[in-house]
Amino acid sequence: MSNKSFTLLETIVAIFVLSTGILAISSLISYFISASSISRQRLVAAYLVQEGIEIVRNLRDNNLINLRNWDERLNNGDWQADFDDFSLSPYTGAFLNLESSGFYGYGPGVQTNFRRKINLQKSGDTLTIRVDVEWRERGRWHSLSATEKIYNWQP
Repeated sequence: MSNKSFTLLETIVAIFVLSTGILAISSLISYFISASSISRQRLVAAYLVQEGIEIVRNLRDNNLINLRNWDERLNNGDWQADFDDFSLSPYTGAFLNLESSGFYGYGPGVQTNFRRKINLQKSGDTLTIRVDVEWRERGRWHSLSATEKIYNWQP
């Protein structure tokens, strides 16, 4: 009789240990899925920050190529722009859309959780660009930013 109760006790302990292990593994998988999603969003944000800097650099280069002042239409303040714009627009806080072309912009498309602000500050022949991208993921706001200085490279 005591032999049967010992087997039942072993079975209960084994089920408990197995259940605890499965629960731990499922929690770990859930955590990695969440971390993967945030990493993906962070990577997109990094590309959007770099694109913001490149937009301003392209506008500066276009000014020089077209024999205008290097900083024409690159005024102090907060701005927004698409990758193919020829000028900056005042920052409105609008979210970027994922357009049918696959690019992020303010044209028609599916609204994303990303906002990009381009801040310009001029000082002599130096233009400081600060690009901030923020997005909402799982009820929390995240942000990523970068700062770069560009110069009047023509004498």
